[in-house]
Amino acid sequence: MARIFSGIQPSGTLHVGNYLGAVRQWAATQADGDALYCIVDLHALTLDIAPDELRARTLDTAIGLLGAGLDPDVCTLFVQSHVPEHTELTWLLECTASYGELRRMTQFKEKGAGQESVRAGLLTYPVLMAADILVYDAEHVPVGDDQRQHLELARTLAARFNTRYGDTFVVPEAVIPAIGARVMDLQQPTRKMSKSTATPLGTIAMTDPPEEIVRKVRKAVTDVGNDVAYDPDTKPGISNLLELLAAATGGSPAQLAAGYSSYGQLKNDVADALVELLAPVRRRIAELEADPGTVHAILDKGSHKAHGLATPVLDRARAAVGLTARRP
Repeated sequence: MARIFSGIQPSGTLHVGNYLGAVRQWAATQADGDALYCIVDLHALTLDIAPDELRARTLDTAIGLLGAGLDPDVCTLFVQSHVPEHTELTWLLECTASYGELRRMTQFKEKGAGQESVRAGLLTYPVLMAADILVYDAEHVPVGDDQRQHLELARTLAARFNTRYGDTFVVPEAVIPAIGARVMDLQQPTRKMSKSTATPLGTIAMTDPPEEIVRKVRKAVTDVGNDVAYDPDTKPGISNLLELLAAATGGSPAQLAAGYSSYGQLKNDVADALVELLAPVRRRIAELEADPGTVHAILDKGSHKAHGLATPVLDRARAAVGLTARRP
């Protein structure tokens, strides 16, 4: 069975962009291979986050992933910092990467722009992401469109390491869903949906009650004119709504557009589709929130399995670069 790996930062309560852009795909394909899904809490340290908040967000993210359909009897769910092989392999890969290629990463340039002081971890973030993937011999990596550049770096580092030290790492392939891969903000449809946006009206949480989903969709920004057409460049607001409807119900955004003559009816159908889609997810999340002990036990079990898979890969990489073997 092919090894599948993907990770998500602990942002707390997951939103519909997380669900349609990544997590639903994870749940749908978790039985297609040996699937590992990781809450990448170390990556969160590139931002200013309070310790208590990070701990709470990590648990909330785990609950959201399980509520969205990840089955711990089918896949492996764990927390990144619980498996120390990630950070040790990162150093070996940092000694394989170049400063120039890290500095050229789009997210580093965007997030570091205008700041007087930028954390070094923001620069080396993609190398840690590469270690997350390579330490498990992952073959398939489901990623959002915004992470494609980082996945390409992981492929580059794996190939460079293999050329320099001998065949050590599997070179992974990206898997990107065709629909819903990039859900945009309802109030700023040229920006990706995110909890950090200026207004909460732009983001639909997976735990939002039906009336809140309806309210946010009805207040979604639309475009000049009254025609319903799928054109992300000139009609980003309506195109985003069509993407949401397509991801929730099937079909293509362009085909769905042909069935509407008004923005109002489209918004009603989008709201109804999202309410129906998220109802079972919301119920499962409520059950898990009432039983955090079970969630911690699932994460402990997942971390133990992940450690067992990562150790031989790290040992292989250590031996390749000439580090002496550790004695029992």
